[in-house]
Amino acid sequence: MGKKPDFVITNMVASASLGLELDLYALANKIKEIEYEPEQFPGAILKFKEPIKASLLLFKNGKVVCVGCKKRSHIEKTIDRTIQMLTPYAKRITKTKKPKIDITNIVASASLDLELDLYRIAYKIKDVEYEPEQFPGAILKFKEPKASLLLFKNGKVICAGAKNEKEISIVLAKARKLLEPYAEKTR
Repeated sequence: MGKKPDFVITNMVASASLGLELDLYALANKIKEIEYEPEQFPGAILKFKEPIKASLLLFKNGKVVCVGCKKRSHIEKTIDRTIQMLTPYAKRITKTKKPKIDITNIVASASLDLELDLYRIAYKIKDVEYEPEQFPGAILKFKEPKASLLLFKNGKVICAGAKNEKEISIVLAKARKLLEPYAEKTR
């Protein structure tokens, strides 16, 4: 019964300020991994394939959003690598200390080990949205900690919106307790 579900982090989103003022046009012309189309989006996109696959949105003021990493240490390495890559081309260096990294969203997948009756769950539990003709999963939103779960019939879930691993564990435990009365045991 009260077993805590395990989860796998599939993506982390983080923001930081590099301490650099950037000329995005110049960067896109000099560095092949950078795409910049200001008509479509005000930031440039920097994609790394190795050693860590990650993408960064770069803004003129030196702020970045990093997506695609699965560990905080990978985010730190990616941001350090970005600073090393961009510093020679920076218009201005505004600060040289290590940037503060703020994790804004973690996406994780897990299994609740329950067979879920999504129709019944959507009918009985508030804060659940389910439109099977649009999407096969139901959405369960939590306010504390603030996160959402995509629920599937087979008990697999995707958690989004958590800021750290503790929040993911709390949300999964709450979901399991909340959903158990509406499920058939699979194991």
